[in-house]
Amino acid sequence: MRENHEDTAEPSLTAHARQEWARFRTRGRMIAMAATILVTILLGLLHAIALGGGTHCSEGPVEVPCPTDPVGPHGRPVSDTFYFVHRPLVENGGITVRVTSMTGVITYPPPGHDEIVPGLVPWAKAGIIIKDGVAQGSPYAALMLTGAHGVRMQHDYVHDTAGRAGGVSAGTPRWLRLTRSGDTITGHESADGTRWAKVGTARLAALPETVRVGFFVASPGDLTLRPVALGASLPESRFTQATATFDHVSVEGGASGGEWNHGSVGEMGHTDWEKYHRAAGLVESNGAFTVTGTGDIGPSGPHGGHPVESGLVGLVIGLIIVLVVAVRFVTVEYRPGVAGGAPLTGRTLAAKALVIGAVTFLAGLVSAAVVVTAGPAVLRANGLGVIPASALTGLRVATGVAALLAIAAVLALALGALLRRTWAAILVAISAVVLPYLLAVLPLLPDDTARWLLRLTPAAGFAVQQSIHEYPQVVAHYAPSAGYYPLAWWAGLAVLCGYAAAVLALAGLRLRRSVPAARPRPRWR
Repeated sequence: MRENHEDTAEPSLTAHARQEWARFRTRGRMIAMAATILVTILLGLLHAIALGGGTHCSEGPVEVPCPTDPVGPHGRPVSDTFYFVHRPLVENGGITVRVTSMTGVITYPPPGHDEIVPGLVPWAKAGIIIKDGVAQGSPYAALMLTGAHGVRMQHDYVHDTAGRAGGVSAGTPRWLRLTRSGDTITGHESADGTRWAKVGTARLAALPETVRVGFFVASPGDLTLRPVALGASLPESRFTQATATFDHVSVEGGASGGEWNHGSVGEMGHTDWEKYHRAAGLVESNGAFTVTGTGDIGPSGPHGGHPVESGLVGLVIGLIIVLVVAVRFVTVEYRPGVAGGAPLTGRTLAAKALVIGAVTFLAGLVSAAVVVTAGPAVLRANGLGVIPASALTGLRVATGVAALLAIAAVLALALGALLRRTWAAILVAISAVVLPYLLAVLPLLPDDTARWLLRLTPAAGFAVQQSIHEYPQVVAHYAPSAGYYPLAWWAGLAVLCGYAAAVLALAGLRLRRSVPAARPRPRWR
């Protein structure tokens, strides 16, 4: 007699996948997946509408739109507020100055919050600038001294090049020089005005024949973190002001009518300190110019607009629904009288993973695509700023969210096959994927703890949402609670994939050990 291999051969993975797809299409599961899509879309659009409800400011009896940040050359919201002393400059020319002092004040810093202290914030700026007019958001190139980062050359808000470290004093002045040749701006620095070192070069496309050249001072808010809850921190910003003295000022290539003008770019002068102690402005004496200012020149911080992913507030609820569906899709095999008596095999588990992954990916792609497209449109219609993102970035966010849901579903499916208890697997899946994310993004835990949660747990996959950038020259609270993830989107997704693959392998190993004993004996002839 011989073994009947035709009776014992296992169907192919494709056949298993078709069978599992047929088994997946129950009314309950299809309703649950539809609910995932609807919850994600509806909560996202409602969030955008709710944000738009408070976009008007009172100006007497009239409601007017609230002011928004200016937009820079690249279409991004920017900070562009400083005190500017300037004159015209033609296509070929430049400016040279010596900076002899740079001081400042910080109002009511911790711990006492009861005094105004002398000091400069790290990114206080004093230097020379060539700018396409005095309108906020216009192109520029600047060479400057900073409060704690030495000499920097910056242009068009997002570009930053480091020069020599160190500060400035009457005994150790610093010389700065900017030269223009058409659209090209070059910056040099010197300790003695004789030996010059190049800092950097910037090209400002389509500069007009005549621009403004001069010196400026800016000082952004002082960022401090206030501890709350279980050790979390909330950012607080306080008014600061900087003052710098310039002498040995020389301009080459000045246009006719080249007298010095001065004034603030952007609004300042509204604080009590400026009203009653020291106002922003210019004091000229014996060829020295003392300039006082506040504000900043650079990319807007986290509050410069809403990112395209800001509407994905319903993602967590949709993900929980997906996790429950995925676990129940496999644990039904272990319910007496439900699975039809066929033992769960590794190939069946793989087919289930393909089905749940594919269905969840499509559901996530539809819902995320609608939110990242319609959400920003609703915000703009309500007068709110939206951080510009390319179509490719929007596609990456939507695809990444779909992948997050699909891989998390496979992880939950594997947990169900490994634990074989529905509610135990659901609890573990939610605790591993959702709970760390909520603990990290809500202001509950210390920032470092929150960052490690989003590095080491499956919740790292949520990094696929992020489209905003972290700029070293912008002081901001770069923490998960502010929308900044510690891993790049692809790295976070890789961490989640690693967990899903590991648990799936463990579940397959357990199946291989348990299935042979459950198989019926082969028939012999």
